Amino acid sequence: MHEMSLAEGILQIVESQAAGSPKVHSVTLSVGELAGVELESLKFCFDVVTRETSAEGASLEIESVPGSAFCFDCLAQVPLARRGDPCPRCEGYQLTVVGGDQMKVKSLEIE
Repeated sequence: MHEMSLAEGILQIVESQAAGSPKVHSVTLSVGELAGVELESLKFCFDVVTRETSAEGASLEIESVPGSAFCFDCLAQVPLARRGDPCPRCEGYQLTVVGGDQMKVKSLEIE
């Protein structure tokens, strides 16, 4: 379950940015549709790793970023919901992902 290591990484970022703050109220993430992250599992793991920290009880808000790819068959940037799907424009498979494959901490609400 790589979501546990992702949650631990998120907590490290939160703790470094909120140093000296007694309480973290919320964490907002930006997660791409193609990032390969199971969101419910990440939420569960976040709750586990934040126990007995300044982020305990903090809400985890997740903003979804649509996936996109460049199609070498039709030479266009196209939306892509899942890796391995064909180009929605020409049905070709010569695609390279250009967006929606990252996860980042977007903002924190701290006391």
